Amino acid sequence: MTNRREAWLFLFPGLALLVLGFILPIMRMLVLSVMGPDGVTFEHFARFFQDGYYPSILWRTVRLSLVITALTAAIGFPLAYITSRVGPQARLWLIVMVILPLMTSVVVRTFGWMVLLGRSGPLATMLREMGLVGRSFSLMHTESAIILGMVQVLLPFMVLSLLGVLTRLDPRLEEAARTMGCSFLQTIRRVVLPLSMPGVVAGSLLVFTLSASSFITPSLLGGARIEVLAGSIYKSVTQTLDWNFAAAQSVILFFGLALVLIPYLRLGARHG
Repeated sequence: MTNRREAWLFLFPGLALLVLGFILPIMRMLVLSVMGPDGVTFEHFARFFQDGYYPSILWRTVRLSLVITALTAAIGFPLAYITSRVGPQARLWLIVMVILPLMTSVVVRTFGWMVLLGRSGPLATMLREMGLVGRSFSLMHTESAIILGMVQVLLPFMVLSLLGVLTRLDPRLEEAARTMGCSFLQTIRRVVLPLSMPGVVAGSLLVFTLSASSFITPSLLGGARIEVLAGSIYKSVTQTLDWNFAAAQSVILFFGLALVLIPYLRLGARHG
C-alpha cells in the first residue's frame, strides 16, 4: 500500500501538468467549437463544409504532409543507416550535423529558404544562366517551396527516430544475409528495412503530425495564395477574432489527422 502511494506521489506532478497543459485546453477547444450566441450549435462545422475553400485547404494540408513524410523517410533512412554503421568519431560528427539545425530558429531557417528560392536567389539565377527557366522564374509561393522547407526542418526528427533503432540492429544479421547470397540492396530491403520499421513508423508519425500542424514555414514560403489549415486557424484567431470557428477548424484537423494516422498506429502495433 505504501509503495502504491509513493508511486502516485511521483506521478502526480506529471499528471497535473498533463491535465493543465493538454487535457483542459483540448476540452476548452471542443466546447468553443460547438458554442454559439444561442447555446450549443454545429454551425461552425457546417460553415467549414458549406464552402469548398476550407475542405480544399484541409486536403492540401494532408497531401503536403504525406509528401513531406515520404521524402523525409527516403532521405532520412540512408543518412541514419550510414550514421549507425560508421566509426564512433564519424558518428558523433554526423549526429552533431543532424542536431545542429534544431539549435536554430525555424523562422531563421525559413528566411534562409526565402533567400535561396526567391526570384533573385542563387537557385533561380543559376537556372536562368543555364537557360532552363525564364526571367520571372521563382519557387517562392509554391507547394514545392513548402515541401523543400518542411523537409529540411523535419529531417532531424526522422533521422533520430531511425537512428535509435538502427544502432541496436546486430551487424551479423547483415553479414549472414550477404553470406547467403544477398546483394547489398537486397540485404537492406529484406533484412534492415523490415527490422527498422518501428523507427520508420515512429519517425513518420512525428514528421506527419508536425508538418500538418505547422504554419510558420508554410505561411512564409507558400504565401497567402497557398494556405494550409494551421495558417487558416491562426488567421481566424489573430485577424478575424473568430475563436469559435478557429476551434471548429482545430477539431476537424485533429480528427482528420487521426483518421490518417490509424493505419500507422496499426502498423506500429504489428511491429511492436
